[in-house]
Amino acid sequence: MKYITAVLFSSVLAVSSYGQEFSKLSFQEFEPYLHRTTDSVYVINFWATWCAPCVKEVPHFNKAFQHFKDKPVAFYMVSLDFGPNVQSRLAAFKTKRNMLTPIVLLDDPDSNSWIDKVSPNWSGALPATLIYRRENASFYEQTFSYTQLKQAIELKLK
Repeated sequence: MKYITAVLFSSVLAVSSYGQEFSKLSFQEFEPYLHRTTDSVYVINFWATWCAPCVKEVPHFNKAFQHFKDKPVAFYMVSLDFGPNVQSRLAAFKTKRNMLTPIVLLDDPDSNSWIDKVSPNWSGALPATLIYRRENASFYEQTFSYTQLKQAIELKLK
């Protein structure tokens, strides 16, 4: 199985009129981070602003981000939003929802070519979350409550 790791924000940085910054990456740019085996726990959430269950769990990711801020845990919210003005819409959403976690805009509409590279267990439904540490990965195609998310992360920290 391939693994995602933190996306270093050295790629194209999108800055909107809202002043919010996030990385905009193709899957080819994102893919090298599927193979890292560092000691941190990585929480990679695939979501979209138009996905009601995704929006519902944003506060849980914010709360977990705050809870684990002093632990070796990295959070990345990988947006699958698309269309006109996607960058400004995403920035406005981030501001409105007070999203604390880093956002990566995955700008690669050919999801059929890369979904299995994230997880062979992924049907393509959102939200989807990969939580891993080194070779110990778990993939979730579900909406998390805060308690469920916290417990999943704590299992990887052990």
